[in-house]
Parts: sequence; C-alpha cells; structure tokens
Amino acid sequence: MAKETGEKSVDEKEVMIKDLTETAKRVQADFENYKKRVEKEKQDFAELANADLLKRLLNIIDNFELALKSEQNHEDFVKGVELIYAQLKELLTAEGVKEIDTKGKQFDPYVHEAMITGNDNTKKDGEILEEFQRGYLLKNNVLRHSKVKVNKL
Repeated sequence: MAKETGEKSVDEKEVMIKDLTETAKRVQADFENYKKRVEKEKQDFAELANADLLKRLLNIIDNFELALKSEQNHEDFVKGVELIYAQLKELLTAEGVKEIDTKGKQFDPYVHEAMITGNDNTKKDGEILEEFQRGYLLKNNVLRHSKVKVNKL
C-alpha cells in the first residue's frame, strides 16, 4: 500500500507540475499580449499628439498662403509674415519649447555649440559674443544647441 500511495503522490505531483507549467505559459502569453497592446496604445497616442500639432501647423500654412497671395503692397506682406512668425512662436511655446538665452551668458557646452572664438578684452573669458543660430529647449531638454561665438582671452 505504501507503494501505491507513493505512486499516487508522484502522479499527483506530475499533474500539478503539468498544470503549473500550463498556467505559466498562459501567464507568459498574456503578458506578451499586454506588452504588445501597451506598445500599440503608445504609438496611437503619439500619432494623435502629432496629428494635433500638424493640424495647428496647417492653420499657419494657410496664413502663409494668404500672405503669398496678397499682391497688394510690401507692407501688408511683411505684416502677414510677422503674424505667421508670432503664430509659430506661440505654437512652440504652447508645446513647451523655450529659447536658450545667450545674451551676456557664459558658454555652457550642454546648451551651446561653439562655432568660432573671438577676442574681446571688454568681455569675460568664455562669454558668448554672438549667436549664429538660436537654440531651443523642450521641457528642459536640449532640442537644438545655440550656435555661438565665444570670447577667448
């Protein structure tokens, strides 16, 4: 009888192992499906966010087209372009984009890119003398470095 009990417990253990293995496989498959679903939702969200931004850019494109069609005078054209520039800056600000300030600042390699150096004894060593291209931050991360001329004494 002891042998039968021992065999039963071995059989029961094998069944239990089989059940647990199947459960583990199901859980793993469910987790893989969950990961795929989350990745898809992330992509969908990014596409929607991009679509919203693109729709707002389309309004600005419309204004560019109107400005280009205005065959009146130079002054109206300039006003139209200034309006479009203001709209673009407003859109960027709304998206969390900020300009990197360079005027009178010390060179910072994390936000500035030195293009050339100059020598101005009236300024401090490492002070930015000129900005060639404005840099931008997106929520405190560098989107584009400011291209600058740096004072070297």
